[in-house]
Amino acid sequence: MSKMKAIIRNLGFQILLAMCAGIIVGIFMGPKAHVFAPLGELFIQLIKMLVIPLVAISIISGSASLGATKSAGKIGIGTIVYYIGTTAFAVILGLLLGEIFKPGSGLDIENIKHLFSTDKQIPAVDKNFWDAIIAIIPANPIKSLVDGNILQIIIFCLFFGIGVSTLKKYKRDSVIKGCNYITEALIWMIKIVMYTAPIGVFGLMADSVGTFGYDILILVMKLFVVYSAAIIIHGLVFYPIMLKLFSKISIKRFFSKMLKAQIVALSTSSSMATLPVNMEICEKELGVSKETTSFVLPLGATINMDGNAIYYALVAVFFAQMFGVDLTMADYVAIILTATIGSIGQAGVPGPTLLVVAVLLSANIPIIGLPLLYALDRIFDMMRTALNITGDASCAVIIDRLNKSKTQ
Repeated sequence: MSKMKAIIRNLGFQILLAMCAGIIVGIFMGPKAHVFAPLGELFIQLIKMLVIPLVAISIISGSASLGATKSAGKIGIGTIVYYIGTTAFAVILGLLLGEIFKPGSGLDIENIKHLFSTDKQIPAVDKNFWDAIIAIIPANPIKSLVDGNILQIIIFCLFFGIGVSTLKKYKRDSVIKGCNYITEALIWMIKIVMYTAPIGVFGLMADSVGTFGYDILILVMKLFVVYSAAIIIHGLVFYPIMLKLFSKISIKRFFSKMLKAQIVALSTSSSMATLPVNMEICEKELGVSKETTSFVLPLGATINMDGNAIYYALVAVFFAQMFGVDLTMADYVAIILTATIGSIGQAGVPGPTLLVVAVLLSANIPIIGLPLLYALDRIFDMMRTALNITGDASCAVIIDRLNKSKTQ
């Protein structure tokens, strides 16, 4: 009985139950299920309320924390270059697969015009590359915060965080601690808001299924299949190529030793929770030095989120296709920069990520359908966490090898 009560109290179970209930209600009520739409809109509004402060503070804290890498010298520089490079590749991979397989295509967009976001974003006009770059530089950061221009906020906060990282240690630590305290308060607010998630998911599922029938469920499954393919390509093709090019370790040995850490990552959906296991494997099983392990892996658990980056990019393309939004060059630049830079401040803990909201808003893509994915978020989270910790370990092996070769 106690186990059953624990399951019922589990938020993921409640969201799944709400999703199923919404599907059933939508099927039986049809278009009349639109009466439940305000429940979903209320949930979306609560999420949007927290996105901007959370992203701003997280980016400042994450980029400021990188100031500690100065003492790490070549190891620090190599690690950051590797993490940012692989994250950028992950974003591009997600965009490419999304455009090739078009998982969000197939709905009649005439019936969903009312779902379009009315947030103030970068003007939806064609821009060339340099126009897009200039548009992301905030002339007035305060105005960017008021307008909710996510990409400009991220650029300013990243720049500001780097500035904080140049301060003396005691000053820098004070700012970082302050940001972390604010983040903790925001996370508490997010947890409270997430208690309303089952209600919001029910409302949106009932409305969506009532309007589109089974078509929308088919699109979600297509997204899951494409995302799984992206995870496989990045984890079993891209990482092995990097290991082959920049280390001497056997690919078979690497993945056989990483199996234990990947299982822990799948079960916990947390890079931080997997960190002790990953460090032990890298140091004792893969022969990475303690110096490299103790620096590369904790940093990776904080800023290296390749699985998340794929998810952000693919979901952005998915909803753009679903709502009939034509992405311009400016939008692609916005998605790549937001997803790549945003990963610096992404916490290595389980749960639905709000950064995907920032990515969608940066490219003027409606976010009203996002709760449709929440029922599968735990599965998405398990997969992306397993990929993230594999990327951390691959970085440790490569950086350790390069560092040793330079010292010999």
